[in-house]
Amino acid sequence: MTLPNHTSGTPAGTGPQAAQGPGNGASHAVKLGALNFHYVSWGRADAPAVLCLHGLRSYARTFQPLAVALGQDFHVIALDQRGRGQTDWDPGRNYYTAEYVRDVEQFIDAIGLNRVHLLGHSMGGINALVYSLTNARRLRSVVLEDSGPGASRNSGGASRINAELTNTPASFPDWASARAFWRSIRPNVTEEAIDSRVANSLREAECGVTWVHDQAGITQCRLKPSQADPDLWPCVRALPCPTLLVRGAKSDYLSHDTFEAMLASNPKITGVEIEGAAHYVHDDAPQAFNAAVRRFLQQQPR
Repeated sequence: MTLPNHTSGTPAGTGPQAAQGPGNGASHAVKLGALNFHYVSWGRADAPAVLCLHGLRSYARTFQPLAVALGQDFHVIALDQRGRGQTDWDPGRNYYTAEYVRDVEQFIDAIGLNRVHLLGHSMGGINALVYSLTNARRLRSVVLEDSGPGASRNSGGASRINAELTNTPASFPDWASARAFWRSIRPNVTEEAIDSRVANSLREAECGVTWVHDQAGITQCRLKPSQADPDLWPCVRALPCPTLLVRGAKSDYLSHDTFEAMLASNPKITGVEIEGAAHYVHDDAPQAFNAAVRRFLQQQPR
């Protein structure tokens, strides 16, 4: 299947760190509005669907280890959200929650899903929460990975992310420099997670090695927003289905107090804190994260 071109140069995954081997999943393309979207699927198509939404500067295949851990019991689908991975960049730089949620609504309809388990990390968790407020009938369950009210603007992690965006180079002279940058800002993630980030978030270009995602557009919307962030507390209180809230015990983004307040706000929410993990739980402690998600999903009616 031919995937959309959104930048010049060599596509993601062609550098020296490109991932190979089984478990990579199957690539697909779908058009939603004016943009071409890419997504990846794993597992049996007739199994319960788990739709995964990544974070701010991530990509669909960040969930590959989870998909492999879930095996054939679930049909895992991960979307490259607008401006990321192999999905088109938005020429209008509309990287805001309302547009992401509209994309999810259109995507679920376009590929013929009925009801899904919806999982989101960080920004993806915000998108999942807002989606849940008006699409309860489409949800089997929700998994929120280190995401909750206020965290995206009023936390140490939010300040850290903003500083990262401000100080991120537009390009690197070589793959080694690009890898060193990722390691410098993600000191706690596994080597496998760094391999994945290098393979899926970077590409070769005339200037050396540059980003696959719309770094400038994403930064602009994050640092100088033209739209207000949604209030997530009504979404949390209204969650209509079993929900697992996963927090990294060392997270600088979702505080322990907010974690506890979310659990207290809705009896449908259960929570787990993963020891040793910070904000990037699925990359910091993949075995513990995958086990917690698998256990939760297996408890839900099929």
